[in-house]
Amino acid sequence: MEILLRERSDAGVLTLTMNRPERKNALDRALADELVRALEEAEASASVRAVVLAGAGDAFCSGGDLGSQPEQSEQGEQRHSLSILRRIARPAEALYRFSKPTLARVDGVAAGAGWNLALGCDLVVASDRARFAQIFARRGLTLDMGGSWLLPRLVGLHRAKQIALLAEWLSAEQAFALGLVNRVVPAAELDAAVDEWAQRLAAGPPVALALTKRLLGESFGRSFGEAIEAENAAQAVNLGTQDTREAFRAFFEKREPRFEGR
Repeated sequence: MEILLRERSDAGVLTLTMNRPERKNALDRALADELVRALEEAEASASVRAVVLAGAGDAFCSGGDLGSQPEQSEQGEQRHSLSILRRIARPAEALYRFSKPTLARVDGVAAGAGWNLALGCDLVVASDRARFAQIFARRGLTLDMGGSWLLPRLVGLHRAKQIALLAEWLSAEQAFALGLVNRVVPAAELDAAVDEWAQRLAAGPPVALALTKRLLGESFGRSFGEAIEAENAAQAVNLGTQDTREAFRAFFEKREPRFEGR
């Protein structure tokens, strides 16, 4: 059985579905490697314009597969190798570096590393039956998959501490109210909602969207003046593209632009 399903639409949307439903799509080393490989291939493919990350069955991702990660010491004690943990975390780093728009389709459980994978996407669309938790403290663990970096930036430091230290389950509506989910829809409408946004992202100007992602992602490390300068540099790149010229032509011709990433 393939542990990561790949489906590409004619519109340029690549859907990556974590396919370990018997483990609620828990992330092990093999699945982590497949996610990284798929994202690297998508980055290099001109025909991929946007990526949707989803989970098979009744869950998005229940977190790290703790049952498959521990190693045995000579005394029979379980231990976690730093190299294994770094390997498991590689999808989060790949998502952060990925230049194309990403969208998480969350149905059911998104916990621990699984929730942080979703938070690492540019947009999150959840069904009304989705549930979220930074479950780590309940397992005697600390945040991983970029959660310690993502959460404070999304909700502020004190709210991030509440979510992480209490490790409480949040409904989709609660996550939406905190700004951790962009849209909540009935489960029966989830695919249509995800498809709508994914197609809009795929139809957008690839160069401008990639530069926008970079500007926003790097904004917390810049002063206001540095942000202005970075914006100017990005805009100069945009003004040299055929896509920007196409956008202006489409505006004057009163039609939708057709962006090609050139």
